[in-house]
Amino acid sequence: MTAVKHQTIVVLDFGAQYSQLIARRVRENNVFCTILPYDVTLDRLKAMDLKGIILSGGPSSVYAEGAPRIDAEVFKLGAPVLGICYGMQLGCKMLGGKVGAVRNREYGRTDGTVTDADELFADVPINLQLWMSHGDSVTELSEDFLPLVSTANTRYAAVKHRRETFYGVQFHPEVTHTPHGSTILRNFLVRVCGCSRDWTMTNFINESTARVRERVGAEKVVLGLSGGVDSSVVAALLDRAIGEQLHCIFVDNGLLRKHEATNVIRNFEAAHGLNLHAVDATDLFLDNLEGVSDPEEKRRIIGHTFVDVFKEEAANIKDVKFLAQGTLYPDVIESFSAKGGPSSTIKTHHNVGGLPAELGFELIEPVKELFKDEVRKIGLELGLPESLVWRHPFPGPGLAVRIIGPVMRTSLDVLRDADAIVIEEMHRGGWYRDVWQAFAVLLPVQTVGVMGDERTYENVIALRVVESEDAMTADWVKLPYDFLGHISNRIINEVKGVNRVVYDISSKPPSTIEWE
Repeated sequence: MTAVKHQTIVVLDFGAQYSQLIARRVRENNVFCTILPYDVTLDRLKAMDLKGIILSGGPSSVYAEGAPRIDAEVFKLGAPVLGICYGMQLGCKMLGGKVGAVRNREYGRTDGTVTDADELFADVPINLQLWMSHGDSVTELSEDFLPLVSTANTRYAAVKHRRETFYGVQFHPEVTHTPHGSTILRNFLVRVCGCSRDWTMTNFINESTARVRERVGAEKVVLGLSGGVDSSVVAALLDRAIGEQLHCIFVDNGLLRKHEATNVIRNFEAAHGLNLHAVDATDLFLDNLEGVSDPEEKRRIIGHTFVDVFKEEAANIKDVKFLAQGTLYPDVIESFSAKGGPSSTIKTHHNVGGLPAELGFELIEPVKELFKDEVRKIGLELGLPESLVWRHPFPGPGLAVRIIGPVMRTSLDVLRDADAIVIEEMHRGGWYRDVWQAFAVLLPVQTVGVMGDERTYENVIALRVVESEDAMTADWVKLPYDFLGHISNRIINEVKGVNRVVYDISSKPPSTIEWE
């Protein structure tokens, strides 16, 4: 298949919390950006249409034994380099400077002064607010460096090398807490790197459909359609590319939201005219999950059962060669470490790595390079309704991982009814589009309550509402008390078996968005 080369900015990742955010900020400027491990080979970098390199932050100290570092030849590739935090310290050290621990560390908002605007700080005020997070600093530089910004505690808050095209910033321009950070990054992309800014979702759609057509030819493709944003966008994209050659399989695992199965079948079979094969496997899934409490075991059972059902249904479609999946970039990032190996397992991603090889399909993942907001833009451009495109993320294992403890039919009924009230009220109150995710969780405890003149001993529902940009980090939403109270009252009054509602006020990290 012919590869399409884009002008590319590469983020070399040193284990930074914000590497994904850097990539998103670059893409917001219509420049393609990808994240690679810091020790990527020079040959791989040379194979790209490389316009610039960004060295990320990281938890290490550059002077520590075994600290990660790049090949010195990276500075000779002809692509400008921007070092952020650790990346700045590493670049300065490798180019002749000194780095050490400082007495006055800087964390949070810091006032800076631009001493030399150069190209990087064009159109930026002399006095600006910066977001710092460091205990080490560049302490000494040769005359080859030009200082650009200083703070009260950091002499070299931003620098430029006079001979190599290297810039370093000790602060984080990618976060919103640095108000002019977007201008600084845009200056690097446009003024320093000369990027043409041609990375658009329209171009992506055209290129992606062309690649799919070329690879698939006259063969058939199957797609597991869940009705969520990702698989729906992939279905629309493949429908545009290959039409009747696409066969979508919808497996009702009995773990979906209220009326979900009916809506998926109605929307995609009738409204979009797709080849949709719907299978009701509720009994099989629930039988296999009986008595299982461990969340990873739930995921494993659901994943294996899905494969069995999917495989059986796919066998009824003759001569299928390809399997399509809605894998996104954050799925890949969170499932593998910066060095390309397995990370510390947070949770198993159901859509990373494809279905088992014994199915005999070749894998197609057309949106694997995209973040969620980019997938939504594609969905809108492909004509999918806003109500679908802006649906909140829903986990592959469904409500099974929102029931803490064993999954039972009665528990599913309680959670479905509570969750439906949450979603309905988020829409009615105008909050749905303003948050990343809102849902209910059924807890494995019962508490005492009083309804009428009777004592009750019933279930607890936890509400989880978070704001995020890509699910890599998230914060709980400060919903109005009256609004929370209204949702609580509705759930307790309308959902039989619930007498208490609590609100989850934890952020990611250290918590995850889902409870399991």
